[in-house]
Amino acid sequence: MRRHAIALFLLASLCRVTSAAENPPNVLVVLTDDQGWGDLSGHGNTNLATPNIDSLAADGALFERFYVCPVCSPTRAEFLTGRYHPRGGVRGVSTGGERLDLDEHTIAQTFKAAGYATAAFGKWHNGLQHPYHPNARGFDEFYGFCSGHWGQYFDPELEHNNKLVRGKGFIIDDLTDHALAFIENNRERPFVCYLPYNTPHSPMQVPDRFWKKFADVDLKLRHQGANREDVDHTRAALAMCENINWNVGRLLAKLDELNLAERTIVVYFSDNGPNGWRWNGGMRGRKGSTDEGGVRVPLFVRWPGHIRPGTRVGQISGAIDLLPTLADLAGIEVAAEQPLDGVSLEPLLTGSAADWPDRRLFSHWNGRVSVRTQQYRLDDAGRLYDMEADPGQTMDVGAEHPDLRNTLRASVAKWRKDVLAGLGRDDRPFTVGYSPTTFLPARDGVPHGNVQRSARAPNCSYFTNWTSPDDRITWDIKVSEDGRYEAAVYYTCAADDVGSTVELTFGDSRTSAKVTDPHDPPLVGEEHDRVSRGGESYVKDFKPLSLGVLPLKAGRGQLTLQAPKVAGRQVMDVRYVVLTRLTDS
Repeated sequence: MRRHAIALFLLASLCRVTSAAENPPNVLVVLTDDQGWGDLSGHGNTNLATPNIDSLAADGALFERFYVCPVCSPTRAEFLTGRYHPRGGVRGVSTGGERLDLDEHTIAQTFKAAGYATAAFGKWHNGLQHPYHPNARGFDEFYGFCSGHWGQYFDPELEHNNKLVRGKGFIIDDLTDHALAFIENNRERPFVCYLPYNTPHSPMQVPDRFWKKFADVDLKLRHQGANREDVDHTRAALAMCENINWNVGRLLAKLDELNLAERTIVVYFSDNGPNGWRWNGGMRGRKGSTDEGGVRVPLFVRWPGHIRPGTRVGQISGAIDLLPTLADLAGIEVAAEQPLDGVSLEPLLTGSAADWPDRRLFSHWNGRVSVRTQQYRLDDAGRLYDMEADPGQTMDVGAEHPDLRNTLRASVAKWRKDVLAGLGRDDRPFTVGYSPTTFLPARDGVPHGNVQRSARAPNCSYFTNWTSPDDRITWDIKVSEDGRYEAAVYYTCAADDVGSTVELTFGDSRTSAKVTDPHDPPLVGEEHDRVSRGGESYVKDFKPLSLGVLPLKAGRGQLTLQAPKVAGRQVMDVRYVVLTRLTDS
């Protein structure tokens, strides 16, 4: 395969007669979730085999020092915009903190303006309600979910272009099926296909045929502090990585089948370090850490005929560089109004970089900041490490290089002042009426009184223990314009609890309905878990209850769900409030 790729590169180099602008390349981006640098056989992990993913490096370029953020939504924001995530208002991973500010220009908007078909299939994690939704950020097609994690990976509830649908089979296989259909349907025009997979993020679910290999396997490579490693969790994560590898093979085969391989830039990377203590090349830190192990991840880029097979890029780079790089390779202009933090890596990919300057890449999460140069990392505590001599960050060399240490400390202070200054309390309301249907999930609501979430993590939770007329659930919303909205609440209710009256209010407007039909489906998810889940909710199928028509005035306020009458032990469990704008006939 590699010999064939080299031949293609040489032939294309000799015979290339048109520019990228005249014959624009397609772009296929695969972003995995919680896959560490060490979770690939191509990086030396003999615990698993990922030949399809590894082939991208063999047939293209491998970046040896590529950096993202310690957690999910910030990395996605930096990929989408080419800017550090705090600049775009991304300050958390749930309850609205994951949203990307509306004045940020995305990679999809850049390529769509150049005539590309655009689609995203998977975990969005940068805003749910329009105009934060992927369909409003440049993606013509979206299939997946917008939260930070999902509670069920087999036949899950998903959404397709802002409409609830039922997924088919294992979620990664299903997302890939949709991507394959999109590629085939757009084979005659340039496209951007963004596949933000949601594994190996928990819950640790994977089809049997991948799990069987790992269920009882003796792992030869372990985290250096083996007593910290949950071996079953590692086994599940590696099985999920092999499932990703299988799906990447399907994508590459489709490009070959349609004769699109030479016309398609394929990018593969992950959003943060591993979601557990497992082998990761001896690096310090994991997901959530601003140390090397929390932010250094794989990056492979393949474009036959343009990127020489076996290219290895030693210079540091980051997620902020992908937008300017892909736009540069495609020969299109980035139309963002704000300056980018990233730079084009095109010279490194094509071998035209005569003198690449040293640079500083900053890693931030939850107030912690570290900075990486080509050789050194200054950690959040102000300790300096020589990453070439000491990749595990075991020896502080700040006393040996006091000038460098002080320079980097000063650069962190300046970065904090410039980039983090506006990242305070998030006062953005949830937007209603910017699309025909607005979903307000429990994740974005606030429980009052006895009401509780189904689990500690809000992302895929629902509200339960609604037992009193004094209890309520609120959403801080902003309505785009005056209008009439059909209101519904997605609920479950045991037969013994039927009969409560549920009321939804906003300002002086109110509408209500009585719960007359029991709907008490079982929780699902545990039967598919390979490892017991932590703070994540199990899920169930919720049913819509129409609350009638609610007139809404434009402006900001509290949307409140209450029960003036409680008939049984509790009112109901609540997953969503859904508002559908009515058009006057």
